[in-house]
Formats: sequence, C-alpha cells, structure tokens
Amino acid sequence: MEEDYIDDIELEDDEGPQLYEHLRVVVDKGQEPLRIDKFLLKKLQHTSRNRIQCAADAGFVHVNDRPVKSNYRVRPFDVITLMLDRPQYDNTIEPENIPIDVVYEDTEVLVVNKPAGLVVHPGCGNYHGTLVNAVAWHLRDVPTYDPNDPAVGLVHRIDKDTSGLLVIAKTPDAKTKLGLQFFNKTTKRRYNALVWGNFTEDSGRIEGNIGRDPKDRLRMAVFPPDSGIGKRAVTHYRILERFGYVTLVECILETGRTHQIRAHMRHIGHPLFADERYGGFEMLRGNRTGSYRQFVDNCFKTCPRQALHAMTLGFVHPVTGREMDFTSHLPDDMEHLIGKWRTYIRGNELK
Repeated sequence: MEEDYIDDIELEDDEGPQLYEHLRVVVDKGQEPLRIDKFLLKKLQHTSRNRIQCAADAGFVHVNDRPVKSNYRVRPFDVITLMLDRPQYDNTIEPENIPIDVVYEDTEVLVVNKPAGLVVHPGCGNYHGTLVNAVAWHLRDVPTYDPNDPAVGLVHRIDKDTSGLLVIAKTPDAKTKLGLQFFNKTTKRRYNALVWGNFTEDSGRIEGNIGRDPKDRLRMAVFPPDSGIGKRAVTHYRILERFGYVTLVECILETGRTHQIRAHMRHIGHPLFADERYGGFEMLRGNRTGSYRQFVDNCFKTCPRQALHAMTLGFVHPVTGREMDFTSHLPDDMEHLIGKWRTYIRGNELK
C-alpha cells in the first residue's frame, strides 16, 4: 500500500539552497511504470500537471534522494519526495476573534449560519480568518474542545462563496454519530439557488458522477453514472419562482459531493447566477439591448458570487435523539438580487 505523509524535516544541502520536505510517497509494489508528473497529479490536490513539471524542472522532485525530471517513470518501492525551498506552513488552528452567527448551541453541537466570503477551513492560501478559527475562539473556554483534534469540529462543509447552515460537533461522540448520518444520507439539506434559464418542468432529478475536471483542476465535472469516474451524486430540484431568464430553484441533496449543485446545474444547462468558475458570471439568457445589459451588470454587482444558500439543515441530535431542523433566511445579497429580477420581469414583457 502507498503511504502518504507530510513532515517538516529540514535538510541541509552544501551545494544548493536549503530544502524542506513537503511530501513523501512510497510507491506500491504493484505500480506499473508511469510518468512521475502523472503519478503526483493523483496524489496532490489543488495543483496542476504544469506546476508539477515546473517543480521537477527546478529540481524539487526527488526519487530516492536524487532530483528527477518530469518524464521519469516511477517504479515499485521508489521513495518520492517533494523538496521545496521554503518551510511547510504551520497549519495549527489558532482561535481568532471573528464574529459568527450562532443559530443553536448545546453541549454537543453548534449550528452556525455562515456568510458568503468566509472560508470554512484553513488551506490553499487561506490559513487565517476561517470559520474554523472563529469556532475555535467561540469555544475557547470549553476545555474539552481542541480545534486541532480531527475527532471534533466540522462535520460537513460548504464553499467559501456559498452562504448558509453548518453543524459543528463539540465532542468526538457527536462527530461520529453526525458523520454516520451524513454518510447514510439521513440528514436533510435544502439549498436555494438562482440559476440561468427557464425550465419546462416544475421539478427534476439530476444523477451524474462528480469528479475533478481534467481540463481545470479547480473545477468539478459530471460523468456518466456507469463511467467509473468520480463519485455517485444525485441532486433533486423543484422550481420556486420563474423570472423568464433566470429561475429560483430549491435543490435537495441526496449525496454531498464537492461543488455538487454548481456542477450538476451547469451540466443540465442552468449554471448558477454569478458563478464565475462554472460559467454563470456572464449574460447567458435574454436580449442584447443596452438597458438589459446594464440591468444584468447591476445584478452581478448586487450579488458578486454564486447565488447559492444552504437554507435548511436537519439531523437527529447525537445524544437526545430528537429531530433537529433549522432554517436560515436568504442573505441580503440574494434577497436584493431576487427582488431586482422580480421587479424587472414585472415591468418588462419578455420577447
């Protein structure tokens, strides 16, 4: 079995810059010959093959303590290390005095309403100012809560620019039991989204595996359910309000995959309004008059992020066994955005 682990081992090199070990992989004995850039692409998230190739060209990719080029073919039992010229970032989670909207709290769980723009967990350049740091501050006087203990804390996540409800486990037992509910799909999660285009139907079901887009590692793509690529994903939706060029929909998650709603809606031709990564931050429907263009631009300024809100969250309390159901109102940016479309459609006959 391949072992992945990350250390902060500092190495001395008399003939070059001081290097620091960021990744070590021991190749499985059954590994077929494969270019090392392709091999590492499967091991490293949030990067690209080009960046790995550049790292190899700079002498940062080592095999058995020797630098190799990106066309090196890995062999069984090779020890691959990524050696960079800077220390690895200390990812210890420190409490930070960041206000959070607490919807509910007891000795076992904490439910918060996350605003758009707040990163949930440190990583990928966002090492401070996250929801996890805020929760650590909020619970700083709870002696049993350690923000660096993976046995407690976040049970699920939502994207930085998605707003809405999240549950945090304050004890290991609570996290285990809540985690099982998410795994068994017994939680209730409903999202409100404003998407481009009109629908012929009033409700529907989207099924398609979610996996990383081979053309853009920061985006997810949808693959056929029987493709063997990605993970099974199912989204149910129903129409809440129609505005001709855009539609307000409720999305109900049967599964919870990265960017699931965003990728599924794009897949059926209805990207989320203002979702730049998935093609929604441009005028996709409507006439091309100057006044309409100005209106859409004003809408983008009103809500300059994907129009997606985690509206409801339901689960069984991990200790009492009670059904817990929470609802959060749409945030101001989405309320104003929907209000603009409502007013526009009332005052303009669609052509």
